[in-house]
Amino acid sequence: MKQAALLSGEWVVVCDGRKAFILENAGDNKFINLRSKEVYEHADPPTHAQGTDTPGRTHPSMGTARSAMEQVDWHDASERAFLQKLALRLDDALSRGETNAFIVIAAPRALGMIRPAYTPAVRRAVKAEIGKDYVKMPIYEIEKTFTG
Repeated sequence: MKQAALLSGEWVVVCDGRKAFILENAGDNKFINLRSKEVYEHADPPTHAQGTDTPGRTHPSMGTARSAMEQVDWHDASERAFLQKLALRLDDALSRGETNAFIVIAAPRALGMIRPAYTPAVRRAVKAEIGKDYVKMPIYEIEKTFTG
């Protein structure tokens, strides 16, 4: 499966909601050589450690009926925060001139969470998005994605 051309110095960002790593192409577009640049891991404590508030209740303006509100998904909220920080890191890398383009490989759910956090600069720098969960793959397997 051949993807967008990955030039020297460009980054491949591989992530899901709990882990992310940034790889830099130390080779060229013909001979990809991905090198690990940064690794981020997000601790995911159990629900009881993240929040203890019970779901709220609503009261209609008339009558005595009550309705329960949906419980907050603390894991989802912490994954979103993790991916938002990653998107900010990518924006910082662009502004510092560390790279000028990215290819983002993320689990489809994580891709849906990180997209809204892209700044306009990051949005322009993303060459391609691949909706696959490659976080547990070794780097040489990820390289094969670009070489066919």
